[in-house]
Amino acid sequence: MKERTNALVLERMTLATCLGLGLDAHAAALAAGRSGLCPCDLPHVGLETLIGEVDGLEETPLPRRLAAYDCRNNRLAWRGLQADGFADAVLARRAEIGPRRIGVFVGSSTSGIDRTERAYRERRDDGPLPDWFDYRHTHNAFSPAAFVQDALGLEGVAQVVATACSSSAKAFAAAKRHLQAGLCDAAVVGGVDSLCQTTLYGFNALELVAREPCRPWDPGRQGISLAEAAGFALVALRPRGAAGGGFAVLGHGESSDAHHMSAPHPEGAGAARAMRASLDMAGLPPDAIGYVNLHGTGTLANDEAEDRAVLAALGPRVPCRSTKGLTGHALGAAGIVELVLLCLGLEERRLPPMPTTRTIDAALKANVRTESEPCRTRFGLTNAFGFGGSNCALVVGAGA
Repeated sequence: MKERTNALVLERMTLATCLGLGLDAHAAALAAGRSGLCPCDLPHVGLETLIGEVDGLEETPLPRRLAAYDCRNNRLAWRGLQADGFADAVLARRAEIGPRRIGVFVGSSTSGIDRTERAYRERRDDGPLPDWFDYRHTHNAFSPAAFVQDALGLEGVAQVVATACSSSAKAFAAAKRHLQAGLCDAAVVGGVDSLCQTTLYGFNALELVAREPCRPWDPGRQGISLAEAAGFALVALRPRGAAGGGFAVLGHGESSDAHHMSAPHPEGAGAARAMRASLDMAGLPPDAIGYVNLHGTGTLANDEAEDRAVLAALGPRVPCRSTKGLTGHALGAAGIVELVLLCLGLEERRLPPMPTTRTIDAALKANVRTESEPCRTRFGLTNAFGFGGSNCALVVGAGA
């Protein structure tokens, strides 16, 4: 086992999902076992499914100085930045070290695609797109990072990670590499993805969308419940040997299966490799992990592959849960959402419930249960797996 590398300290966190706005709202929802999924009523979407929608985005445009960025995705990012005193914490850091020394690393798979969808709906015959359409500031893949930079007055290195559902988990790995290289002294890391026609109809065409709330690890699982979310963390490196406290990402592991465009490797080979790599970087043995937040989408193939990966990397002992029955699957934002929920579980010393899962599939052997229960551990691991076999695992320590 390698010596533990510098920890990535989580100085401040925030979250906006269908469960609410801010950490307190999410802690309360976890304690109550309340799912935020509801029937889909989005305009121009006629699918029978449930979604994790963040309320009020249609009625809350961006401030005038940021109007060029106005789209659902950036409205959602703005909502997240305003919660938990997050923006104020970043501004205080900016005053300490300057705007050029804070990096921005955001995971997203949609950017402002809803604006492009609207532009094409309003387009006349084969004529030009409407004059109001601003691709650069909305749908462009870099838009989420540019928006966060402008919203917070930052001028440092910035990057958008777009590896499907592992995007905002891999954003932490990207941030750590830049911090270790000395390209920044602190970083805003997170993810934002918003609901849109392209996502909903695209996943439906793949026959991956459930008509009922998603049921991870259930023998009757039908697929995913799509969702939107924004989450951010202000991070910095803590030198090896420095005093601990709070939460830190102790290790990250990344792999690429390249097994199939959309299906996971059936044995979870790359997923297991990512988990082992995250433990190796954290300098921890498998039995140090007291809780695994599963990617757990509720599709037949994903849950089977992840089950095998967890058994291969960690064994059958470690308690596991999926929170997607609570929040839905926020795609590019899933990594940050579940990292924050993992931290809340470690803080409250309780495993979250799985209220939409009725029973556990007997063919799956990982230690997954549906009820909430005490969890006395300092170390947890969260998984995020994307299309094309783009895998990421993060090891989190409380007071580590």
